[in-house]
Amino acid sequence: IKQKKRHMGDTKHFCPVSLKEHFLLHPGLQEHAAKYKENIYYFSTSEYRDEFLKNPEEYVAHNEPIQAPPLRVCLIGPHGAGKTTCARQIADKLGIFHVQFEEYLQELILPKTRKKVGPQFDEEHEEDDNKIPVLSEDLEDFSQTKIETEKSKQEEVLTDEEEAIKANLMDSTELPPEVLDNIVLDWWKKEPFRSTGFILDGFPRTVDEARYLSERGLCPDVAVYIQVEDSDILDRLFPPRLKKWKDKRQKKKEYKKKLKDLKAKMRV
Repeated sequence: IKQKKRHMGDTKHFCPVSLKEHFLLHPGLQEHAAKYKENIYYFSTSEYRDEFLKNPEEYVAHNEPIQAPPLRVCLIGPHGAGKTTCARQIADKLGIFHVQFEEYLQELILPKTRKKVGPQFDEEHEEDDNKIPVLSEDLEDFSQTKIETEKSKQEEVLTDEEEAIKANLMDSTELPPEVLDNIVLDWWKKEPFRSTGFILDGFPRTVDEARYLSERGLCPDVAVYIQVEDSDILDRLFPPRLKKWKDKRQKKKEYKKKLKDLKAKMRV
């Protein structure tokens, strides 16, 4: 028996309600299908199917084809693989936003922490704390200056969400879904990201974060993993870190020499 060819709706196997309401290409399911004007539409949930049937004309194409969502890319890989460099070039070429995930987290708490947090910054802060400030006038203001410096370094009280972000940056503690909701959802659902698109650099980083995207229906169009040999990462990261270490040692020697000279001057 020859069967009639099944005609699919404007959004093919994607849910038209999810596309219209959230600008997301969410695959529909056969069990949530509906027929309208001889075309078959598939929906991600039965609620979306019922919503479609209330007013089908709101979700179908009229004079122009239905606009597809912009490109959304997740770029992942090990630290030092060159993700940020590649992401910037891709974003510039495609005209989409570049979002560096961990840098974005730093910006969220920086107004209160007043410095970047994490293992890669701890050494720098420790060096800064050990610096010996040398005043050009006399040593009487030294204690006062130190007190003011310590006050300026004191952090403001962090909210529970900010504490979770800080813990994630410090020791990779998992971010709760409710915290991710306040960060990640905006890139898919709010302007200007919603209509422009983006490349998300460094997220997801764990299986749980990938599962979070799946559960929220936030599926990227492309996920790119940069695989790099450990030796290449070492060649890229080690020379600048070594230079920074040498510069700090030289500055520390200069501080000690200036303090020694100042003390000698005060004894005269």
